[in-house]
Amino acid sequence: MNDIPTAVFLSGGGRTLANLIQARQQQGLPVDFRLVISSKASAGGIQIARDAGIETRVVRRADSPDDQAYQEAMFGPCREVGAKLVLMAGYLKHVLIPDDYHGRVLNIHPSLIPAFCGAGMYGARVHQAAIDKGVKVSGCTVHLVDNHYDNGPIIVQRTCAVLPDDTAETLAARVFEQECLAFPEAIRELVGRWPK
Repeated sequence: MNDIPTAVFLSGGGRTLANLIQARQQQGLPVDFRLVISSKASAGGIQIARDAGIETRVVRRADSPDDQAYQEAMFGPCREVGAKLVLMAGYLKHVLIPDDYHGRVLNIHPSLIPAFCGAGMYGARVHQAAIDKGVKVSGCTVHLVDNHYDNGPIIVQRTCAVLPDDTAETLAARVFEQECLAFPEAIRELVGRWPK
């Protein structure tokens, strides 16, 4: 399988990006990282990308006057580098998906969608909500992105137990272990569906 030219959107420390880079190096994940776009200059993921030799850009939502301008600011650079796949790896902004990228943008979310998702549900908030609700099983979801928060067709879900003494932090760690497996699995499944 040929490596797919890929862009990554992120907003934080870059753990998911680091996992994907490792999956490429150790398990032959078929991606060719061409670009990482961060929503803020302070995101730790920028340094992870630079250390891996990946081009980086910062695109702030506040710098775009409207949704269409923001869409172009995010996806224009993806087109420039020839990216065929976009991975949202802890990307906390909402951006509209242009027609030429429909079916080519994957997001990972730290819950079993449709539970504990939507606007404002990210990071520790998701895990605390699961604990507060008393669920016994949590996990993660990788889905195709459409123009609504945490929507779009689900590609992969992986589960883990919620333990009686869990905190948001301990549950997050257990869910992240599943994320490290789920995202590469979803990427392989998605690109395996594409015409050769």
